[in-house]
Amino acid sequence: MKIPKLLLPILLCAILYGFIAPIKTSPWEQLFNGKDLKGWDTYIGPDLDDKGKPITGTPIGLNNDPRKVFTIVKDSGNNVIRISGENWGAISTQKEYENYHLQLQFKWGALSWAQKKGKKKDSGLLYHSVGKYGADYGAWMRSQEFQVEESNSGDYWGVAGGMADIPAIKSGDGYVYSPQGTLITFKEGGAQGRHCIKGGDAENPSGQWNTLDLYCHGDTSIHVINGKVMMVLYHSKQLNEGQELPLIKGKIQIQSEGAEVFYKQIKIQPINQLPEALLKQ
Repeated sequence: MKIPKLLLPILLCAILYGFIAPIKTSPWEQLFNGKDLKGWDTYIGPDLDDKGKPITGTPIGLNNDPRKVFTIVKDSGNNVIRISGENWGAISTQKEYENYHLQLQFKWGALSWAQKKGKKKDSGLLYHSVGKYGADYGAWMRSQEFQVEESNSGDYWGVAGGMADIPAIKSGDGYVYSPQGTLITFKEGGAQGRHCIKGGDAENPSGQWNTLDLYCHGDTSIHVINGKVMMVLYHSKQLNEGQELPLIKGKIQIQSEGAEVFYKQIKIQPINQLPEALLKQ
């Protein structure tokens, strides 16, 4: 078939750029309906002493919240989720998700408890959460952690067998994300441990709202705070009964970990690829 000359430039562009699929934008799904915790479960681990040791070892359990660790309160006239931090635990979505962009806002309260008193206020977004409740510290499922902690928001922790490969460089006793760094596997029991420090800082002062964006596609994810990339993680895996297996989907947990924190505007949308601009930051 002879191709008309007028169509040749169009065909050439299709050949050159056709393999780069445009990012499809899908409607947002609101994970917090602004009224209650419908669509979420709560899980609270065992009571801890001031050193973080279990007092009885018995978890308070699933959808049992006698101290009202997880509540809905008013902030500037709007409903937000308050997590008191008094017990270690989490709210978790009842549904599993993969290949998505998650966005939420968080800010710190004034209270801290027990072994966290006088320390940096702590919480965390746990994604690709699978397996049993309470697998980590009696409070959280196996997952990948997007750290939410004063001045450390954006760090990575592997939780209860979560693993990831992250480009990083050695800094003091730890490792810091760097696009030019060596690709290192971070996992519990590994030579480099299960914690990688974010690259840079973008968190607002305590008491102000911050926007967190998490992008996950395939086995790659991107941690973003207030529009700035904190790190890119590759080859998301889990250690399950001695085997390394992919970890690319699961529930979403938001931690209670000894500090008062507020969350709002939690929403998610499917994506068909990661934003190229963020991968280049």
